[in-house]
Amino acid sequence: MTDARTVTDARTVTDARTVTDARTVTDARTATDTLTVHRAGLAAVQDLGRFGHSRYGLPVNGALDQHSARVANVLAGNDEGAPLVEITALDFGCTPSTDILIAVTGAPADVTVGGVPRPMWEPLPVRAGETIAVSGIRLGLRVYLAVLGSVDTPSLLGSCAPDTILGFGRSLRDGDELALRTSCPPVAHPVFGIPLFRVHAPVAHCAESWTVDVTDGPDLAEFGDTAERLFRSPFTVTPRSNHIGLRMSGDVPRRVATGEVLSRGVPVGAVEVPAGDELLVLHRGRGVTAGYPVLAVVTATGLSALGQARPGQSVRFRHRTVEEAVADYRSQRHAVRALATRVRTVFDELRIPVPSATPSVPSPV
Repeated sequence: MTDARTVTDARTVTDARTVTDARTVTDARTATDTLTVHRAGLAAVQDLGRFGHSRYGLPVNGALDQHSARVANVLAGNDEGAPLVEITALDFGCTPSTDILIAVTGAPADVTVGGVPRPMWEPLPVRAGETIAVSGIRLGLRVYLAVLGSVDTPSLLGSCAPDTILGFGRSLRDGDELALRTSCPPVAHPVFGIPLFRVHAPVAHCAESWTVDVTDGPDLAEFGDTAERLFRSPFTVTPRSNHIGLRMSGDVPRRVATGEVLSRGVPVGAVEVPAGDELLVLHRGRGVTAGYPVLAVVTATGLSALGQARPGQSVRFRHRTVEEAVADYRSQRHAVRALATRVRTVFDELRIPVPSATPSVPSPV
């Protein structure tokens, strides 16, 4: 357990009113350039999470689709772990007070800038006063909007990710003004009027059904032959799912061991089998201990897919060895790093200023 003073002191890095009312927004009076939210929906400012504090009982939290969040930041010229807007399910709209450059990734959606349709998974210039609108999110559940230079938002224990245990952070509201760390001079093609960025981002696949990779869990042997049910037929995501975990109905494996399961530490991605007819797949907001048997563990790449799974969609699990899971993750990370190189090359040629690099965020999950 953590020393109580650790959490108490960490929470007093900002005054009480800031922690309560403006954890993810900055008072417009303290910033020159802002991004004004006029349709908040279920959006929040996120980053990749709060690492290194599980021993204190704190979940990692952060963007549920880590891959899409990383790519959005890279496309916008930022460090992978910079704060960005996570838009969940509902429509979102905002307007900058200065010229900026953005990138939108994640689930397929309709993106417009100043009423003109714009592509996802590419850098997009936005003029001051133009409205950025994200609507019609489909197949997946979450869209990520990154701004060149990122947004200036309070952080706690190294992250701006909202955390209900710490009482830190909140969803955005209509009228919130996010302070921008930098502006971007206008970028325009000399003939077509808009820049033509072709940086070939590694686009995440979204579909009506999902295939999610898992490795063996520590309690696999306790399920005997019924463990094969995990791979035999699909499971359905239920409406009782959130950032803490996804509940799934289907042909649930049954534990054949009769001994008591003691509470112990559980990883993000643990596939738990509680008593009943559902699986519980823990995600980034999970508590760090639990007392259910863990049949399998979702891989790092699989967790991003689960971050997009909508209630009612089907999920099939696919078995992977630890070595295969590590290779898959390294391949995905290599693709993002290669994208960062291409983006920096393009930005240098166009003389688009980019922020100074910040220390890399740990990325095991």
